[in-house]
Amino acid sequence: MPELVFFSGTMDCGKSTLALQITHNRSARGLVGVIFTRDDRAGQGKLSSRLGLVTEAVEAGEGMDLYAYLVDQLSKGGKADYVIVDEAQFLAPAQIDQLARIVDDLDMDVFAFGITTDFRTKLFPGSQRLIELADRIEQLQVEALCWCGARATHNARTVGGEMVVEGAQVVVGDVNRPAEEIGYEVLCRRHHRRRMTSSAAHAGALSPDVLPVNSA
Repeated sequence: MPELVFFSGTMDCGKSTLALQITHNRSARGLVGVIFTRDDRAGQGKLSSRLGLVTEAVEAGEGMDLYAYLVDQLSKGGKADYVIVDEAQFLAPAQIDQLARIVDDLDMDVFAFGITTDFRTKLFPGSQRLIELADRIEQLQVEALCWCGARATHNARTVGGEMVVEGAQVVVGDVNRPAEEIGYEVLCRRHHRRRMTSSAAHAGALSPDVLPVNSA
């Protein structure tokens, strides 16, 4: 039976790489997929992995009806056997409903990839709707690591290397950007709560201050 599958994880855990691998495996068997994406780091209409792999995709802009787009392509003689959706957290809840309709009405598997929570630890509306509707939710097995070496569970937005907790929910950025730019870093819950990024930890380690010691 066709399924709506939500592959979730933090940034830097290989979601886009897996999306590209599924595309490769199925195309090698003669299957044709439609790839949707939204606000990819490589630009509009791209699905990219941090490993350097990039493929063309359909930009799922705000207000786009994904079900209607697919029906239109099929009615024009196009072929589609499955659907890949990357950066699914950026989709509107109504667009997630459209993905479910593709599964139910067109009998196609839909594989959606995205992060669940934003830099404030709040659910993205698209991810929330996927959790509500998905036939299956898969946690990515490639664990991203916090700077301390613990498993990273939260996404942090940084400006000048410092973590921020206010601002628009969606600001396109990436990990490993220069410190002066808006970027993102994955952290364990402990260091996300303490707002301690790798830059902050490094600065603390270099600080000349020492803990006071009372003489006996």
